[in-house]
Amino acid sequence: MTALPDWMRPPRPEGWFAEDLDHLPDAPRHTELIDGTLVFRLTPQRWWHSHLVTTLTTALEARAPYGFEVALEMTIRLDERNRPEPDILVTTTPYAPDRTCFTPDEVQLVVEAVSPESAHRDRTVKLRKYAEAGIPHYWCVEDEAGAPVVHVYELDGPTGAYAPAGIFRGTLKRPVPFDIELDLDALVPGK
Repeated sequence: MTALPDWMRPPRPEGWFAEDLDHLPDAPRHTELIDGTLVFRLTPQRWWHSHLVTTLTTALEARAPYGFEVALEMTIRLDERNRPEPDILVTTTPYAPDRTCFTPDEVQLVVEAVSPESAHRDRTVKLRKYAEAGIPHYWCVEDEAGAPVVHVYELDGPTGAYAPAGIFRGTLKRPVPFDIELDLDALVPGK
């Protein structure tokens, strides 16, 4: 049996809390907190995912009007036991270099690029948690034979759940959270 390093032991009997992520210097990059459990990326990142996230971030930054900022791989403190790290988020909070996370009311859009390891969390767990936290827009980007397909969701105020707002191939055009028109095929080479 392999002994756990000390940093992997929860600091209290109830487990991990959102603020604990800021005090784990030995944790792997991209460590998330879901329902009080640390979640690590254990498989190597695919180049498709990395390239898509980079080019989509750049495309959103180029289209974001004044007052919107795009952040890459920053956590959102949904509550005291949940601090997921989406691939991309769009916020209306001004840039602050020492910030380590956002709150749901500061986030307008969350984007998750689905990988085999994260598929269940991205399609179900995070979809529900982001909606329950009140984040207005969620995009789930899937790899369809190498081409990005974006499943877009909008928060339905009365139910507090996401409603599907479209599945986009080739081109994505949305009026929210700001006017966005993207050539999805241009986000990955060879498409």
